Amino acid sequence: MSTSSLSFSSKELQDLALAWVALGVAFAIFFAGGGQRAVSGILQGGILGPILLSLLTAGMGFLLHEVAHKVVAERFGQVAEFRADYGMLFLAVVSALAGFIFAAPGAVHHRGRLTQREHGLIALAGPATNAILAAVFLPVFAVGVLSGSDFVALAGSRGLMINLFLATFNMLPFGPLDGKTVLGWSTVGFVAFFVPSVLLTAGAFVTGFGF
Repeated sequence: MSTSSLSFSSKELQDLALAWVALGVAFAIFFAGGGQRAVSGILQGGILGPILLSLLTAGMGFLLHEVAHKVVAERFGQVAEFRADYGMLFLAVVSALAGFIFAAPGAVHHRGRLTQREHGLIALAGPATNAILAAVFLPVFAVGVLSGSDFVALAGSRGLMINLFLATFNMLPFGPLDGKTVLGWSTVGFVAFFVPSVLLTAGAFVTGFGF
């Protein structure tokens, strides 16, 4: 296992920043209801609050998921860098304007020899980070409720919901999603993570968290 310090190239930092901003704009439009009416509403009511909220919740959830893949990959001696998918970022904004959202900001690309276990742990790192973020946002929600701050309460509930969803969705055992790699490494590990994620996400959705 490598002990080299984590580093980011200038191109990687640029891509992370661009993806973060694009996701912030896209999710701000989406949560405002999508379409031109949503954009007009955001502009009239103040653009800073909705975009800041999306940057802190959806933006951080997506990007820290990818950074977690990078961190673990480099711990295993890989050369790993995040690259934004500009076409998909554009699609995220356009889809939000259409009233729905499809977000796939990019991916961490890594190279080097890995065992199946290492592949599984790299894949699991992203959803696990979203699960940790969901736990972090729960007390944020409580603070917002107790202090009477609608913004903090919404940030907490939305951050919890988005990160639970990201943890669950990315653990689906299909296609390029992380769950397929985790399942290929450990059935027990996959079930132990996936089942609680599904139950918690469903519970949060039923109670209307984040909306």
